[in-house]
Amino acid sequence: MTYPANRQGLHVPEPSCRPLDAVDFSSIVVPAAGTLARPPIDADPATMRDHAFALVRVLDDDGIAVGEWAPALSPERLIAGLRAMLLVRAYDVRMMRAQRQGKTSFYMKSTGEEAVAVAAAFALDNQDMCFPTYRQQGLLIARDWPIVDMMNQVYSNSRDRLKGRQMPVFYSSREAGFFSISGNLGTQYSQSVGWAMAAASDGDPRIAAAWIGEGATAEGDFHHALTFAGVYQAPVILNIVNNQWAISSFSGIAGSERSTFASRGIGYGIPSLRVDGNDFLAVYAVTAWAAERARSGGGPTLIEHFTYRTEGHSTSDDPTKYRPADEAGAWPLGDPVERLKAHLLALGYWSEERHVELVASVAATVRDAGREAESYGTLKEGDRLSPTTIFDDVYKEMPPHLRAQLAESGL
Repeated sequence: MTYPANRQGLHVPEPSCRPLDAVDFSSIVVPAAGTLARPPIDADPATMRDHAFALVRVLDDDGIAVGEWAPALSPERLIAGLRAMLLVRAYDVRMMRAQRQGKTSFYMKSTGEEAVAVAAAFALDNQDMCFPTYRQQGLLIARDWPIVDMMNQVYSNSRDRLKGRQMPVFYSSREAGFFSISGNLGTQYSQSVGWAMAAASDGDPRIAAAWIGEGATAEGDFHHALTFAGVYQAPVILNIVNNQWAISSFSGIAGSERSTFASRGIGYGIPSLRVDGNDFLAVYAVTAWAAERARSGGGPTLIEHFTYRTEGHSTSDDPTKYRPADEAGAWPLGDPVERLKAHLLALGYWSEERHVELVASVAATVRDAGREAESYGTLKEGDRLSPTTIFDDVYKEMPPHLRAQLAESGL
């Protein structure tokens, strides 16, 4: 039997440009700020379809907040948000340098994505439970968690509360409502939905929020979580951080050529929003909307944060191997820190002099914290946790067989 030639072919998505190509963001349509309506908190998800394909933007090109989504934040609150983002950036620079000096084995920066975590933290209650990925250190910093404690974890030193059992940057803090980071990102969705369902069942007023990258939307956990969240109306905010790159795979590999990532929530009956992830006010506004909806019994919300990963995936990655070296500077949605600064300047609440002072202040804060953390040890030198801690925290009370192993170890 003779079969006809295969005319279907196999489509393999390709990014618009590679390392030696000219940067090309021509496919990205950036709508004017303030053009998208803000639905009522109890809106039927079926009436919000356009919000999954458009882009919630508040700050215009002149740094002015416009439209129905513009939140009424005080000058003090805006400045606090700017400081938190600058503190995250300074922290990242310090820890990246420490990794290059061999003081830790691994680090991941959030440069260009600071608003995704910091603005969300400002919109949530401090007791709400967050299920983050490894680029939401801004949640801890915005909640005033000690930077020294974060550094101790990165160094796995003698003051590491996690006792060296997690990779660097895999923070965890029950007190700060920061669930342990998982390298398998999709699990954060399943766990956050389960936590939210339990909270609702127990009458707990707290809600949950989770973050994954756009690449992880291709994992089964994503769809399992949306099914349960939609069916049981779990009080949870499900964030997709679309920073265009899942390590070296561009977003098209996960499906961005066919539709937005926010649109995946429509089939589950979940209200879905797409937001300018580099606009502090827009991220704050959509998170506050979703949080109010969850607290009032309206169930889950899916939010796609459209942003850009300015630097490498981690200290193990060289992005110039798979994208143009100058691509970050051409990103059409700009820098979240500079855009919030421009907003404060436009309102007359800020000045270049005060900004320079703030940058110096956060740098000094991080420097002092770094010196203290390094005094407790680093990967290269200093004190270490006792080897006996390997037997701790496995059970509430150490059972006989572990006591026997501890005695046999001679530690």
